[in-house]
Amino acid sequence: MYENGGVQADLQESVDEIARLLGASATLEDRAFQLLAYAAQSGDIDVVRRESILRRRASDEVRAYFEGYGIAAAPGPVRIPADAELGVLARVCVPLRHGGVTYGYLWLLDDGAITDALLAGVAPLVGRAAATLAQEARSRQDLGGRLRELFSADPERRAGALARLDLPGPVTAVAVRAAEGRVAALWTLPRGVLAQPGDPAALLTPGHAAAETAARVAAMYGTAAGLGGPREDPGEAWRSWREALWALRVAERVPRFAPVASWRELGVYRLLSRLPAEELRELTGEAAGLLADPELARTVETYLDRGGHAQETAAELGVHRQTLYYRLAKAERLAAADLADGEARLRLHLALKAAHLSA
Repeated sequence: MYENGGVQADLQESVDEIARLLGASATLEDRAFQLLAYAAQSGDIDVVRRESILRRRASDEVRAYFEGYGIAAAPGPVRIPADAELGVLARVCVPLRHGGVTYGYLWLLDDGAITDALLAGVAPLVGRAAATLAQEARSRQDLGGRLRELFSADPERRAGALARLDLPGPVTAVAVRAAEGRVAALWTLPRGVLAQPGDPAALLTPGHAAAETAARVAAMYGTAAGLGGPREDPGEAWRSWREALWALRVAERVPRFAPVASWRELGVYRLLSRLPAEELRELTGEAAGLLADPELARTVETYLDRGGHAQETAAELGVHRQTLYYRLAKAERLAAADLADGEARLRLHLALKAAHLSA
């Protein structure tokens, strides 16, 4: 799944030949600016190229700089001037386009010797690399189509999907709410990420890339995402998927967890997010009187979040302690509960948290 040896070899061969013919340093990256291949160094090297090789991808600042030259939509080579402040030497960017779609970029450090005629001479090699990336993208889409089976509650379906996928662990599932009328270019995600459109969209990522991938896809859709817990055994990915769905539910309802909620960081919402809507409403009923007064509900929730520390609560709410005591006394009357009683506090606290999910 994560590394295709044949694809890697084909891309490396193309890059080596291009570098030899042009006598220039060459690197090849996918649409996400993840390094796929690079030729032996020839001539100068700049900070950007060195960091790309060491980190296996370009920084966000560098990506924004290059994308500012319109490389994603360019039909042919784009000449980019040097920028001393950013540590960028002059280079030529050749978009790897196939079927009208840009799948990656070939980067050539240019000291002025790379002419249009020389670029035309390596066009067949550029086309070959673009076709290789396009074929891999289609293959990834086919593999992504098996995610629903891998995440199924049916053990036989999971086993069938697992047998068709080469999945090294750890893996993490991501659920992203699809936005109406908005299509995310999931194929532009880094290699190693399987994705299937839908509502929610389903993704499976290497464990180390999960948070970044979730944030990126949530931004693509302009919505929210839930991140499951990692699983060393890919056969347990379905459990991560369930957690991702529960985390997505929280990300959509509780502002402090938006736009990406991680299952491991949800605290009490790891319990509440599993409850069906009817049970959440029943639990919320414990605080019905308080919820009719949003200011009182927030006061009590903050007070309980702070473990009953009046000074901390007053400071967070920006009120005098006497005002806080007045509100708490009123809240006790409305809720018919004694905030000095541990069980009553627990019931109210859970009810107020549940209200965020049942709203």
